[in-house]
Amino acid sequence: MNYIASSGLLFKDGKKRIDYILVYRKSNIQYDRRNTFEKNLRAEGLMLEKEPAVANTDIMFIKIHIPWDTLCKYAERLNIRMPFRKKCYFTDRRSKSMGRMKKNLKKIMKWMPQNPMALDKSAFPDLEELECYTGPFSRARIHHFIINNKDTFFSNATRSRIVYHMLQRTKYENGISKVGICKLINNGAYEAAFPPHEGAYKSRQPIKTHGPQNNRHLLYERWARWGMWYKHQPLDLIRRYFGEKIGLYFAWLGWYTGMLIPAAIVGLCVFFYGLFTMNGSQVSQEICAAAEVFMCPLCDKNCSLQRLNDSCIYAKVTYLFDNGGTVFFAIFMAIWATVFLEFWKRRRSILTYAWDLIEWEEEEETLRPQFEAKYYTMERVNPITGKPEPHQPFSDKITRLLVSVSGIFFMISLVITAVFAVVVYRLVVMEQFASFKWSFIKQHWQFATSAAGVCINFVIIMMLNVAYEKIAYLLTNLEYPRTESEWENSFALKMFLFQFVNLNSSIFYIAFFLGRFVGHPGNYNKLFNRWRLEECHPSGCLIDLCLQMGVIMFLKQIWNNFMELGYPLIQNWWSRHKIKRGIHDASLPQWENDWNLQPMNIHGLMDEYLEMVLQFGFTTIFVAAFPLAPLLALLNNIIEIRLDAYKFVTQWRRPLPARATDIGIWYGILEGIGILAVITNAFVIAITSDYIPRLVYEYKYGPCADQLENGDNCLKGYVNNSLSFFDLSELGIGKSGYCRYRDYRGPPWSSKPYEFTLQYWHILAARLAFIIVFEHLVFGIKSFIAFLIPDVPQDLYDRIRREKYLVQEMMYEAELEHLQQQRKKCGQPVHHEWP
Repeated sequence: MNYIASSGLLFKDGKKRIDYILVYRKSNIQYDRRNTFEKNLRAEGLMLEKEPAVANTDIMFIKIHIPWDTLCKYAERLNIRMPFRKKCYFTDRRSKSMGRMKKNLKKIMKWMPQNPMALDKSAFPDLEELECYTGPFSRARIHHFIINNKDTFFSNATRSRIVYHMLQRTKYENGISKVGICKLINNGAYEAAFPPHEGAYKSRQPIKTHGPQNNRHLLYERWARWGMWYKHQPLDLIRRYFGEKIGLYFAWLGWYTGMLIPAAIVGLCVFFYGLFTMNGSQVSQEICAAAEVFMCPLCDKNCSLQRLNDSCIYAKVTYLFDNGGTVFFAIFMAIWATVFLEFWKRRRSILTYAWDLIEWEEEEETLRPQFEAKYYTMERVNPITGKPEPHQPFSDKITRLLVSVSGIFFMISLVITAVFAVVVYRLVVMEQFASFKWSFIKQHWQFATSAAGVCINFVIIMMLNVAYEKIAYLLTNLEYPRTESEWENSFALKMFLFQFVNLNSSIFYIAFFLGRFVGHPGNYNKLFNRWRLEECHPSGCLIDLCLQMGVIMFLKQIWNNFMELGYPLIQNWWSRHKIKRGIHDASLPQWENDWNLQPMNIHGLMDEYLEMVLQFGFTTIFVAAFPLAPLLALLNNIIEIRLDAYKFVTQWRRPLPARATDIGIWYGILEGIGILAVITNAFVIAITSDYIPRLVYEYKYGPCADQLENGDNCLKGYVNNSLSFFDLSELGIGKSGYCRYRDYRGPPWSSKPYEFTLQYWHILAARLAFIIVFEHLVFGIKSFIAFLIPDVPQDLYDRIRREKYLVQEMMYEAELEHLQQQRKKCGQPVHHEWP
């Protein structure tokens, strides 16, 4: 309680601690609603005290304290588990011997150099509740629980959670739907409601000599500071301060970041393999030496014949991402995604055990007030609790879901329309860049077209994201989800679908459609019979795909980081600036400092998870085309962890400490992305890259086709073989001779000019065969690995079962002991068994 007193988080009597803060403006005229609401809160057992703001006379704060009796009543009602016995881990000889081995191992480890990433555990408080058996709190069995101090028995997070539960279910007017603090905030009766921070996050005295002032100060010094970027996260302290839901987010983010290290190393090795063997590539050498080979014009009006060796640089850059290591890396990343998810389930099971979430089930969640208000006239008995509760009819649920799904498909079609508009833009400006005045643009007009298209596409993506959030919010509320978890899952799925399609639709177009249906010289396909479809660069389409992925991933990460930290920093700075102009020497109380911070966004952790899941998609779905994606993701996440930590500790008001047992619907989405990644990488290797055409040429048409052993120059002549001939006289541009274009068609002098050759069909068959073999092989490996890795470690599984048995025995013994004490008081004989 020392930090509570030092931070001034007490009522004016100096005894009652502040558990929650309500804020309203005196100028707001909704007096009756507030008075009724506050009167009902007092009737429920809460204690309220008002205090005006120092910096703004129009602001009034309501400090809320929840007394011990009210805490006990609602803790029992909410089935909150509390500690009642110290844990005893070693229950047999084998466990005792293992314990001795661990102690001896710790003694040996003390002589070893300390891991620089490990946390200094001496700086963190002893989390006593983690070392105790717990059980659902009951006032009738209150003597079972370890209550050394009533003020600290319930943690700050638990007290705040109980108060919020009461705020959400207190009426402010007559009527079923007139209930809850959220509605009062939405209609303007109150400005905000939040639990207070535990004090300032900075101190004048160094933490090493004077210790932490409070848990917030400790989190800042040992977690949120940028100098701690290489340290492990204090997950137990994060969970104690912010709750299990936020603790699980940072645990998952840290696990994901750690798992990116091997993926980034392998991707970097594949990239450097391409870099070191680039000059020795047979394909690059032939393209760079083809000074007498002229490519057909890539546009109708302003494009001229281009020497093949002009694309020498592009050919070398393409080889960096399209080499022999590409297939290996794609298989590796598919296996990596499975290992990441399977081992996360094990990590999650360990955390849920340590944080006492094993027995916490979704059935314990209370209904959303909006759901109760909407369907209070339709009740049915809950099969779990046996009590009547509001029920949504099946027909009503289906109707609302159909409307919601229709809205989702409409927004997805809007995204596809936007991508089509960007494609039309590229077709229109293609001719303009080809005739540009600047020689650099004119010479590299294809690159300029792609770069301009990427930038415009990124702007459209960011603009549509704003609309998607509002529409997803409306559609989710239209469905009337039953619980908060259902609401969050429904909203998260919609936002993921919208943003995933928004981000990746243009990438899918470049990967699988760009340059596939252009026709051939003399018979090009045109959009609306006006604009000629865009062709790939002479060195292939993969360079366009890499550019699209790299630019969008880089720009989006910069934008997200700015919006997450830069925008709140600017807003908080402006708030402090206005306060300094109004007051000079007065110090603000903690709750007023919290009021001047930014609130956590209304969707909670959804934006944080969404950003990381979309990044996971970028890292896995098209990794065959961009092996540096895991490295970029790793560097971003190292910054992201500290950025989020700094934001939670210093820039945001303290969020409600909510509970959760997993990351919700995001795990299913991650599994879906892992499956999609296998399919897309198979298609990228088979269709977008030149891996299959090179393979077919090497074994069927190249100089090594008839040899039993492959030589060093099996790809000799591949470039010439992959280019078809076209008679320039047919173009009507006043030139004779032949130009070349990327395709497998018959020459003008053949019996079937410009028809697909047999090699084209061989390559097509090889591509389809590769897709089937690759998918079945990788899916088989993924399933086998998932089967081998159990979700819960065996020793943890045995410990959970053992503890369930011990808890029942301890409850029996405690009850028996209590009855014996009562018998002694009454002078009755004492029995050592149940009476």
